[in-house]
Amino acid sequence: MENNSNNVLIEIKDLKKSFGDQKVLDGVNLELLKNENLVVLGKSGSGKSVLIKCIVSLLKHDEGSIKVGEHELTDIDEDALIEVRKKIGFLFQGAALYDSMTVRENLTFALSRLNEKFSEEEINDKIVEALENVGMPDSIDKMPSELSGGMKKRIGLARTLVVNPNIILYDEPTTGLDPITSDEISNLINDTKTKFKNSSIIITHDINCVKTVADRIAMIKDGKVYKVGSLEAFINDEDTYIQSFFK
Repeated sequence: MENNSNNVLIEIKDLKKSFGDQKVLDGVNLELLKNENLVVLGKSGSGKSVLIKCIVSLLKHDEGSIKVGEHELTDIDEDALIEVRKKIGFLFQGAALYDSMTVRENLTFALSRLNEKFSEEEINDKIVEALENVGMPDSIDKMPSELSGGMKKRIGLARTLVVNPNIILYDEPTTGLDPITSDEISNLINDTKTKFKNSSIIITHDINCVKTVADRIAMIKDGKVYKVGSLEAFINDEDTYIQSFFK
């Protein structure tokens, strides 16, 4: 995959984030390239989720820079940040569906955040298409309480896809799922990239998911990027820390 300035969607330089005396990110340098699945791998508490929350300014970083397209997020104003967020889908670890809303209402709410005027027919068409894309067309009028964990992940992805983002951030997309459902979600991540030509950062410690989705892997250790490379490069690396993940 060619790495030039026109191919970089997100550029992170010397990123630092602490909570009190605890340094979580301590100089992270990383790039997301066009049309790739970048897996961020690391132990629990290594700052993986903090990293993607900084990318969408759910958390404010302390030092360094995050550039999304042409937008530098360090001193971005609220209107520009809204425009950046429209291009980024975020699939939360627990899907984060609104429990009091039906599936249809959850997806309608996502569309309403775009501040664009859609007709009722256009909204319905977009919702039906998004649900079909994740294999859940019959769930449109169900409540989240009627869905299994895997179904909620699919609906969360549909809510992300309905706004047509060119970047998707996945936070532990297979956590809490049985192996078969985990494989289905991993394959769905690949299908989404193939169909919509988007790019993704996938936060996970699920090695089966890594092996299914990764175009590149970035390993986080001690608040820094420890290694970046292909799946093959990680599997063949004799470093004992890296091998502890792939045994």
